[in-house]
Amino acid sequence: MTDGAQEIEVKYRVGDLTALQDALTRRGVTLSAPTRQDDQAYAPAGWDYGRSKIGVAFARLRTQQDRHLFTVKTPLDNEMACLEHETEVADRQQMHQAIVAMGFRPTVRIVKTRRTGTLGEVYVCVDEVEHAGVFIEFECTARAGESGTIAQHRLDALARSLEVDLQRVSDTYDSLVRAAMAPA
Repeated sequence: MTDGAQEIEVKYRVGDLTALQDALTRRGVTLSAPTRQDDQAYAPAGWDYGRSKIGVAFARLRTQQDRHLFTVKTPLDNEMACLEHETEVADRQQMHQAIVAMGFRPTVRIVKTRRTGTLGEVYVCVDEVEHAGVFIEFECTARAGESGTIAQHRLDALARSLEVDLQRVSDTYDSLVRAAMAPA
């Protein structure tokens, strides 16, 4: 999503990866080869975990296959219904310094292996997230005038139609990794 579109997603913890892959194959989804994503999440100075993310702009710096992407997401209806702006940058370290200079602070590093596919107009991501586990995301762009919550209901119905062991989660990967890494 590069044009400031409202990206909508739903995320699930995967109970049985083989069953999920079989269900996706039956529905005609071909997953890509795995790619490694190295994400650094950033929050505005003054924002802390436990506070609402709604209406707050968050940044991410991702490296995947020698490409660096800078993304800003602002949650609207909830944490997984966001206005998103994204662009490629040439130098990850310089972009990191620029993000910090803009008043953001690094929060959590998220490293995952991602495979992607499509199911109709829905983008499917199967992620093995270091420290957090295996997840599947279903993503779409909100239709004109559609709320993120309504779009999420459509995506949830699609996920449930696969009839596999999935546990819906409402946290973003930064929150999930942070919780998994917290001392007991």
